[in-house]
Amino acid sequence: MNEPALPRATAVKRSGEWRAAEARDTLTLDYDDRHRRRHRYAAEGGLSFLLDLPEAVVLRDGDGLALEGGGYVLVRAAPEPLVEVAAESPALLARLAWHLGNRHLPTRIEAGRLLIRDDHVIVEMLRGLGAAVRRVSEPFDPEGGAYGEHNRQPSPPHGHGHHHDH
Repeated sequence: MNEPALPRATAVKRSGEWRAAEARDTLTLDYDDRHRRRHRYAAEGGLSFLLDLPEAVVLRDGDGLALEGGGYVLVRAAPEPLVEVAAESPALLARLAWHLGNRHLPTRIEAGRLLIRDDHVIVEMLRGLGAAVRRVSEPFDPEGGAYGEHNRQPSPPHGHGHHHDH
């Protein structure tokens, strides 16, 4: 007995490039699970499909996975444990962002705050620099980086993992 072929999602439409009303189902994933090229999924409404992209991409909240034959699967970013970083001034927040970027840590940047994954060493460093930190549970959609989505690998917890002059 042959099992019917799974529908394939072969393209990503970025949020705003498609109408969410065209979604046949919704898929909610954390940040790590939103970086794929090929993977079998069962969406929340029961639609099973195969993600089959030419290369791995980071899926963002609101993106649509275009299904062969029509329709989309809406991608949602799942809440996950994060640390909110705030500062008493925009200048201090910019300085904190620089320190996070200097360590190549994935960071979600918003007006008045930064969001990072929890790392006790980094949190203590930020506190020492004057940051106000608190744990939150929110979707994580960090900046992609100057060279695209190259920053997918977790950073070493307490260092750079590379060598160059700063």
